[in-house]
Amino acid sequence: MTAHEGARAAEEVAVVALIVILFPPLLIAFLLVMERVEEPLRRPTNSREVSEFLSTATPGEVDTLARSGIRRALTRWRRRRRGRARKSTAPLI
Repeated sequence: MTAHEGARAAEEVAVVALIVILFPPLLIAFLLVMERVEEPLRRPTNSREVSEFLSTATPGEVDTLARSGIRRALTRWRRRRRGRARKSTAPLI
């Protein structure tokens, strides 16, 4: 075995070890992110939320309701409300 082959073999071992070490934490991080994405989709829609949506929806959200259904329209509406709530609770400097 030459020095070049030995260095290449050591490099391959290092890459495999890096993959083995990094794969589990990256997989867990991906699963945690996906859980946060799926949580609003699992939550059932209640009548209060639907009535509030119908009274405060923008034309774009109503268009989404007509094209894609109530679930996608409410998701868009919740995202808008969440963004507005973050802006209103920002500290004044």
